Amino acid sequence: MKLKKASLLTKLVVLALLIGAATGLLNLRQQILTAEADLTEAQSRVAEQKQVNAELADAVENSGDPERQADLARSKLGLVEPGEYIFRFTD
Repeated sequence: MKLKKASLLTKLVVLALLIGAATGLLNLRQQILTAEADLTEAQSRVAEQKQVNAELADAVENSGDPERQADLARSKLGLVEPGEYIFRFTD
């Protein structure tokens, strides 16, 4: 039984196919890494937004609390109770 040797053209075609497959795999790997980075960033943004939502839900739930209203009046509006004084130190 005699085997035929692959011709040069056949070897070049196989080599070209291997190079094409390797290039495709490298591109696919880069796309996967980019997608994973995007997923991580999106998960981080979701976690941040959940924290903001929880804070807003707490603010709505406790909006009738007189202590909370007084704290907001002091911090946001600069209001004071009668007899209180605000001291601001500057450098």
